[in-house]
This record gives sequence, structure tokens and C-alpha cells, in this order.
Amino acid sequence: MSGELLSDRPRPMADSRIDAASLAHAISPILWVPQAGLIAFGVSRLQSSAGLAGVLWPAFGIVLAGTLRAWLEAWSAGRMFDAARERLGQWRVDAVAALAARSPLDRARAHAGAAASALAEQADAILPWQTRYQGAMWRVRLMPLLILLPVGWYSWAAAAVLVLAAPLIPLFMAIVGWRARAASQAQWLQMGNMNAFLLDRLRGLPTLRALGSTEATARRLRASTEDLRQRTMRVLRIAFLSSAVLELFAALGVAMVAVYVGFHLLGYLDFGAWGRRLSLAQGLFILLLAPAFFEPLRELASVWHDRAAGIAAMDALDRLHAGGLPLLDDEQNAPSTPHASAARLPPGVKIENLTFAFSDEAPVFQNFALDVKPGEHVALMGGSGTGKTVLMSLIAGLLPVSQGSIEIGGAPLTAASARRLRGRMAWMAQRSHVFSGSVRHNVSLGRAGVENAQVHQAIRWARLDKVAQAHPGVSLGEGGTGLSGGEAARLALARLMAAPHADLLLADEPTAHLDTETAEQVTESLVALAQGRTLIVATHDPELAARMDRVIELSATADAPKPIQGGWHGA
Repeated sequence: MSGELLSDRPRPMADSRIDAASLAHAISPILWVPQAGLIAFGVSRLQSSAGLAGVLWPAFGIVLAGTLRAWLEAWSAGRMFDAARERLGQWRVDAVAALAARSPLDRARAHAGAAASALAEQADAILPWQTRYQGAMWRVRLMPLLILLPVGWYSWAAAAVLVLAAPLIPLFMAIVGWRARAASQAQWLQMGNMNAFLLDRLRGLPTLRALGSTEATARRLRASTEDLRQRTMRVLRIAFLSSAVLELFAALGVAMVAVYVGFHLLGYLDFGAWGRRLSLAQGLFILLLAPAFFEPLRELASVWHDRAAGIAAMDALDRLHAGGLPLLDDEQNAPSTPHASAARLPPGVKIENLTFAFSDEAPVFQNFALDVKPGEHVALMGGSGTGKTVLMSLIAGLLPVSQGSIEIGGAPLTAASARRLRGRMAWMAQRSHVFSGSVRHNVSLGRAGVENAQVHQAIRWARLDKVAQAHPGVSLGEGGTGLSGGEAARLALARLMAAPHADLLLADEPTAHLDTETAEQVTESLVALAQGRTLIVATHDPELAARMDRVIELSATADAPKPIQGGWHGA
């Protein structure tokens, strides 16, 4: 995935629908011009003693124009909302796809809490921007000019008042807009950070209780909440200030027109009407159009904050879409799940001249080489930070190789082949994630071809059949609520068992954080499962390493496999 911005991606259908609806939304207020003319004409007829019969057809025209205007506004608003919702849904899909295409080990990847805040809360701020703001901009482009023409036709003085008052409004809005956008970005950033902080602390709540740090966490959360409150109030102050100033300018403009028309009709002002005196109908027509001249600008000011919040939300989605470490996966190829075959040999793993480094960090591997034979069981050992998990992630295609090559069963691991080769692999993480759902679904993981009988067999083989909360139909909470650490590890083993096509097993610290008895059970089960398959284990456990064919020790700057005590450990 590249760093292409979501807002730069063309969507002709959605754009054309919004533009057409925005144009209809802009045209509807123009119907006020004939309505105002009919009202002024009707009043003048009443003033000239025409009676009720003389105002019937103007009244009919007023009702007809009002009905048409209401229908246009309702139709355009609904169409703009539907098109904007469709576009926003596509942007959310693109952002989620971009997140899914980035490696889970990418250190620049957005925190889950911040990403959820951007996709759920912040993204909704785009809707008012795409609907109300776009329609208001069209009205600002058309309405003032179309109202200025008939006003200027009757009185250049009234038109001059409107022309002089109008520029002050967009000028002030532009100045306020810069502050509003910066304040909105700061507000959304703080909200995302607070969500990320809260999610992280909820996950580690048992540890915080054990360390007696719950009060310190609560104090920090209160401080973050207070900071968010202050930022939100700052945004609201800017919005209210812009609306107040706009109303002031609009009220002054309308009042000046009303003063001029009133004194002109009373005979105190003889200028401004092209050398003639305005009639009652003409003066009333100008007075009725004056507020409508400022109405689009007032509407734009009311949604100016929506624009600032929408742009800030779009920036948040763009940050989710920004380029990072990609997950090797060719989106053009359909998922391929090879099936187990008696004639197929387990794959070997050959690594040559491997170089990898995270951004702006020292290389984890330089010119690293490794050759794992088909069906061989290998343990990767070394201190923390020596790259055991990184090496296994490179083999699984979860991280891109900076330099060098990786071959799985003689096939180069590339973006085009990663999905197919990953179909031969099964991964057991140090802390395998348990999803909210049934045990059956957590074992099968939605893989095609995994039947209920295989799930039951995998649960029995992992020794979970006697655990009450591990029966296939039992629902588990997110993160494994209801399972102990050892039971969660055995659930991860059941997942491996339910993937009979996988002949390359990757296990990252499978016995970490387990008691001695459970660790022995997991070791026995893993070794039994790996018979006839290639197994690579990253571990600190000497008991597990002793059951492997070979042990490879990784140093802090690995450039080649290093022997233990002068020779390979194991067979």
C-alpha cells in the first residue's frame, strides 16, 4: 500500500451525485426572489384598495413557489446525505484495508484505540462537511449575485450597502477557520490518545492492580479527560464567536438597507434609485431580499466549523492510510489454501543474505543466512531483542525483507506468492488472541474446509475436552475471558491441529508464562503434532529446545546462525 491519501481517490459516482444535489440545494432559495416579488406586489394591491380578489393569484404563486422550494430542499438534502454516507463508507473500507495491509509488527502503525476513534467517532464528522458545507458553498456562489441584480436594478444605494457589508463575513470566517481547524485537530488527537490510553490500561488492569498502580492510572485518566474538555470548549468558543460576529455584520447590513429604504419612502433621501423615487412595492421587495442576501453567508458560517472538523477527521483517516511496513500479500491473487497430500513433502526454509531494520533503527539482521531442511525441527534461542520474533515474522511474510531472499519449499517468498505460501503455515503466538465468539469459531478461525468433527478432534487432542468453558459451543469473551493462560495456550494448539494442510509450523514462545506441568503438556503436544512437518520454535525454554533437532542461538546483531558451546545442540 502506498501513502496515497483517501481524499485524493476519485469516486465519480459519489461526486456527481453530491454535486447535482448541491446544485439543487443552491437553486431552491432562488425561488424566494419571485416569492418576495409576489408578496410586495400583493401588499401594494391591498394598499391600492384592490381587495381580497386582487391578491388571490399572487397568493397562489407564493404557495406554489414555497412548495417547490420545500421539495427541492428535501430531495437535495436526502440525496446529498445518501451519497456522502456511501462515500464515507468507502473511505472507511479503504482505511481498514490499509491497516490490514500493514504489518502487525509495524511500530508506526496506529494504536487500536486511536484507529477505532478515527474510524468510528472522528469519521462521522465528515458527513456534515460533505453535505451541509458543500450545499452552503453552492448557495454562496449563486444566491448573493442573483439577489444583488434585482436589488441593484431598483436601487444602486441599497446594492452598495450589501456589497460593502458582504466581504467582511468571509474574511472573518477565513481567519476563524484557521484557528478552528487547528483546534479541531488538537481535540481529535487528544480524543484518540485518550482512547488508546484507556484501551491499553483496560487490557493491563490485572497487572495494574497487582502493582498497586490503579490510583495513578485514574489520576492520569482524569487529567486526560480534563485536557479533552478544555480542548472541546476551545473549539466551541471559536464556533460561537464566528457565529456571533457573522450575525452582527448581517444585522448591520440589513438594518442599513432598512434605514435607507424607510427614509427614501418618507422623502428624506432622494438619491440611490437611478433618479426616480421607489414605490412601496419596490421598497418592500428590496427589504424582503436584503436578509436573503446574507442568508447563504450565515449558513456558511454555521457550517464552517463542520468543515474544520471534517478536514481534521479526513486527516485522521489519511494518517491511518499512510504508508508503513507492508504485509506481504498480493491483493490480486485469491486466497489459496493447499490441502494435505501424502505425496507432498514438508517445506524447507532457506534464507540468504537477509538484511532487515525498522525505520530509523539499527539493523536487526545483516547478511543473515539460515537453512532449515524439510521436516526438521529447529529452536531459535537468544536473549530479548535478538530478533527471534522478527525472524519468524519475516518467514511468515508479516514483514518485508529489506535485502536478501527467503525461500519456502524452494519458492521465493514475495508479495505475489506470500498468500499461497502462507497457506502452508500455521502460527502459534506467545499470547494468541482469543476472539469474542464460540470456542468452535476460535479453533476453526473461519477457515474453509474445517468441519465440526475436526474441531472436536482438535479440542480433545489439545486436552481441552474436560475443561467446562472450552466446549465447542461455549462463548468466550474478547481476549480469552473465561480461560486461564494454560487453557489459552492449548486453544492455540487446537488451532494448529485444525489446520491439517499446514506443514510449516511457527511457534513463538509457546511455553512462556506457563507453569511447569502445563509447559510440559504443551511441549509434548507440539512435538507430536510436528511429526512429519517442519517446525521452527522461538523459545527461552531449554526443555523445549532439547526436544528439537537443532538449536540456533541468535546474537544481538545476527549475521549468521551461531552454534551453542561449539556445536549444534540436538540431532
